[in-house]
Amino acid sequence: MTLKNAHLITAMVTPFNDQLQVDNDRLAALIEHLLAHHTEGILVGGTTGEGPTLSLTEKLALYEKTAALVNGRVPVIANTGSNNTAATIQFTEAVSQIKGIDAALVVVPPYNKPDQAGMIAHFTAIANQGKLPIIIYNIPGRTVVKMNVTTVLELAQNPNIIGIKQCGDDTELAAIIDQAPSDFYVYTGEDAQTLTARVLGGHGVISVASHLFGDQLFSMDTALQSGDWQTAGTIQRQLIPKMAALFSAPSPAPTKAALNAEHVLVGSPRLPILPLTTDQQATLMTKLSF
Repeated sequence: MTLKNAHLITAMVTPFNDQLQVDNDRLAALIEHLLAHHTEGILVGGTTGEGPTLSLTEKLALYEKTAALVNGRVPVIANTGSNNTAATIQFTEAVSQIKGIDAALVVVPPYNKPDQAGMIAHFTAIANQGKLPIIIYNIPGRTVVKMNVTTVLELAQNPNIIGIKQCGDDTELAAIIDQAPSDFYVYTGEDAQTLTARVLGGHGVISVASHLFGDQLFSMDTALQSGDWQTAGTIQRQLIPKMAALFSAPSPAPTKAALNAEHVLVGSPRLPILPLTTDQQATLMTKLSF
């Protein structure tokens, strides 16, 4: 399935039961909640999905169940990245065997601190051998090293690298949008940058806030596409403090707390992320205006 119509992709939390095991019933309910509120694509097992604390066995089962539950209604992107190139190739190839997985998200290798040439070699090897279309993920706040615009543009020439989740400043985002091939999907990974990304010509956002504010994000994009930039701007301004509140504690603890409060049960995060305290929850819900 193409990402052509997937402007609002949700970086989905992973629902756990009270024993902190993946809960398929809660997963089914969460997916239906997201799709009912204008999610146009799902990223499973990413940072928000607590991918670092899921075993490979858990990930494969989660990806297979997610793809089956979505059943082709929207694209499904699976996180397969790690700081081990050979292991990432092997895992991406395994994920490629799951029916209904449309692409893999692969992050700049954390911890190793590769240089730009190392990043190019890493992503090229995965794209050429992993057997899934690749979306590269540039998030220097988590990986320590940043993929430069020139590196992104070189990788964008690889036909198996179909897009990027970019976390950076507006200048970098604009340069990638301006100079990458027209069929290269440029997503911002920053909710507060959603409107800016779309105005600059980006394809959309891979969002956390869409768990709770999918309708508003959809309305904002609809207003922008119809030329009503004033309404679009108003919606973005209203959402920015709510988006910030969802990162007021280590993610995805605030998002999980808010979903649970809205009776979309997803459980607590796994260590090393702690659930919100009672006081933190109260402050969060006030900021979210639920």
